[in-house]
Amino acid sequence: MGATNLQTLSLLLYLVTVAHLSTSKAATGGIAVYWGQTTAEGTLRETCATGRYKYVILAFLNNFGNGRTPSINLSGHCNPATGGCTVISQNIKFCQRTGVKVLLSIGGGVGNYSLASPTDAKNFATYLYNHFLGGRSTARPLGDAVLDGIDFDIELGSTVNWQFLVKNLKAFSTPAKRVYLSAAPQCPFPDNFLATAINTGAFDFIWVQFYNNPPCQYSAGNIKKLIASWNRWTSLAGGSGKIFLGLPAAPGAAGSGYIPANVLTSSVLPKIKRSPRYGGVMLWSRYWDKVSGYSSAIVGSV
Repeated sequence: MGATNLQTLSLLLYLVTVAHLSTSKAATGGIAVYWGQTTAEGTLRETCATGRYKYVILAFLNNFGNGRTPSINLSGHCNPATGGCTVISQNIKFCQRTGVKVLLSIGGGVGNYSLASPTDAKNFATYLYNHFLGGRSTARPLGDAVLDGIDFDIELGSTVNWQFLVKNLKAFSTPAKRVYLSAAPQCPFPDNFLATAINTGAFDFIWVQFYNNPPCQYSAGNIKKLIASWNRWTSLAGGSGKIFLGLPAAPGAAGSGYIPANVLTSSVLPKIKRSPRYGGVMLWSRYWDKVSGYSSAIVGSV
């Protein structure tokens, strides 16, 4: 074979390799799922053992700030008030050994929470670090497991001071143990509660809730509003954190916004994966996913 032919062959092999790597890179995404709101969803260990989730968010720590005693509601899984949730520690460690990041979600749609001031935000950040992250406390509600980070699902109360909580939590990150931060804003841009916090650029993951929001979600046969909103989020949301498409895992999981799995994989994912900020899909919730099998149907395409 002549030199010219060898050069041509080498070039072709190079282009094929680059194309393959580009395709592989574009295809990388993960599934995040919320866990903790019903015992019917199964244990945390069972959730992680499916191998379908890259992130599991424990929901919710829904009372805190402004003088309130912080408390978790894991809806029947355990009673933190009596120390009953420390048993979850071993399951958290199991998840982490299998490569799943486990975060604690603060807020939610039911609860009593707010931050009264920057000082209140700093104090709550210290509480979260000592009780759930790499700090020390004699009373850790979930035992000695060190969670990977904190999720912000702020839907109630005041819209102020969340950026100070973000900055104080991020300050606890070290080269040895990173503190991951995620946010779960509604899809209308900018989010009413988290816009200022998101503009800090400190969030690693932003799973936007594209449901219960008709102006920016999927409706039967129409993906235009969703794609337009997705494009706003990926181009305008602060920082370089990965953006996730937040969806109900079954029709009953939300009032509106459910996307049939075949529509998601054939029409929606190919478009949103073009963004370099694409991170994957977030599902509400593990219970509804267990009922519907939604993650099984989409995991190969995410």
